[in-house]
This record gives sequence, structure tokens and C-alpha cells, in this order.
Amino acid sequence: MSPVDAAEAAGALDAHRPMLLGLAYRLLGSRHDAEDILQEAYLRWLRVDRAEVSEPRRYLSRVVTHLSMDRLRARQAARETYVGPWLPEPVPTAPSPFGPLERAELRDSLSTALLHLLERLTPPERAVYVLHTAFELPYAEIAELLDRSAEDCRQLHHRASVRIGRDQRRFTADRAEQERLLEAFIAAATEGDLAALTDLVAADATAWSDGGGRVRAARNPVTGADRVVRFVLGVREKGWLHAVRRTELNGQPAAVVVTAAGDTYAVTLGTAAGRITDIFLVANPDKLPWAA
Repeated sequence: MSPVDAAEAAGALDAHRPMLLGLAYRLLGSRHDAEDILQEAYLRWLRVDRAEVSEPRRYLSRVVTHLSMDRLRARQAARETYVGPWLPEPVPTAPSPFGPLERAELRDSLSTALLHLLERLTPPERAVYVLHTAFELPYAEIAELLDRSAEDCRQLHHRASVRIGRDQRRFTADRAEQERLLEAFIAAATEGDLAALTDLVAADATAWSDGGGRVRAARNPVTGADRVVRFVLGVREKGWLHAVRRTELNGQPAAVVVTAAGDTYAVTLGTAAGRITDIFLVANPDKLPWAA
């Protein structure tokens, strides 16, 4: 391939890169994996007869979707070796990590809480759910991307919606409510205020902690308001709340906590009905390259 052809191929891919990266990230919950998928898509784009491709965006979406589903299958098979809960890789979203061309309304599909729920879906269910719900593609177009019938895609979306629907109601607060609850949570945790924490946390709250075996973290989810509050106070007593800065991760208010030992935690919340329903702590340094 001539340098000119390679440059033209790269230019065509770059024109759709924000959308493709956003798609791969939502399918995988990992910015690192999403970047790998785009690199593989580029290599395939170089090899294809581009004169035969009438719609590059659709062709590249198809390649990225299939590569992402393959990566999901491999990751699910290897998940048994992961130490503790697996949480999505948080990404800074101010400005958008996927470029200025991504629509602002897509940010709702970036939340840590939603991406965590999507982990319970099969790769085809996740692909259909993301393509239809986040990117608003009709079932007929999704069917072409996945080599399935439109009715099959409709059924996959229905099953996916049912599987995550009940728990999706656990994070319905608007931006202002999310910010209020995060500020109150950080203040109560920093001060060790038992009463304030108890008032903030929902009765069925869960705390998730992802250290990936690299950083000390709870090996299992902590469930129930009393246990979650004790967990947060235990974190404070160990000096983990050493320095805190506010930020935006996955389109939501968030905090980055640096421990007295120098470890970094990304903190996001699931919130609904004026209470904290989920606390997500990501400490695995492989998932926090931007915080180094």
C-alpha cells in the first residue's frame, strides 16, 4: 500500500473515530480495550477493498462491534482469575473522552452504574442494547451489523432490558442530586460522621471495590446500609481519605481519592430517591492511567 493510500485510510477512520471509540468503550467498559479494538479495526480497514465499501461508517461499526463481542467472550471466560469485583474503567469526561463530535445526550450511557449492569448481559445482548438504546439504531440496521434478523435483535434487546431493568432504577437521580449526594458523602466520610453516612445510604446499598489484586480492596461486594457504612468508616480509619479532588468521570460527578500510602481511588456513586444506592471504588492502577 502506498503512503497516500495509507493516509487516506487513516483519514477515513479518523473521521469516525469518536463514534467508534465511544461504541467500543460502551461495549467493553474499558478505554484500553477500546483503543485496542480500534487499532485492529484500522488494520482490517487497510486490507479491505475500500472501493467496495459504500458506507465506511457502517462497515467500521460492524467491524468494531464484532471485535468487541469477541473480546467480551474472551474476557468473560477469563474473569474467574480476576481478583475481587470487576468494575468498568473510569474515564474523565470533561471534555468528552471520545472527541467533540459525540452527542452530549450519549453521556447517560457512560455511567459506571449502567456499564456495571451491562456486564451481566451476553455479548449479543450487550451489543444490541448499546446500539439501540445509546446510539438509537433501528433493529433493521442492527440486524445488518450483527448478521441476525431484526426480530432476533428486538428479542435480544427485550431480554437485556429485563435483565438490567430492575436494578437500573437504582440510579435515577439528576445531575444536581448526584452532586449534592457526592458532596455530602465525601464530607461525611472525611469527618467519620456515622449519623450523616447512615442518613445518606439506602437500606439496600452496595459498595463495590475493584483493586484487581494490585491494591488492597474488598474481595466481595459489601451489601446493606449498616455494612456499607461500617465499610466506609473502616476505609477512613485506615487513612485512605488523605486527599480528595472533585472531577467528572463517565459523565457524572466523581472524586479522586489519594491515600496516605499513595494509592489512588476513583469514586462514583449510584443514586436514586435522595439516597446513595451504590458506591463504586476503582483502585486498580491499570484502570487509572490518567491519574498517574
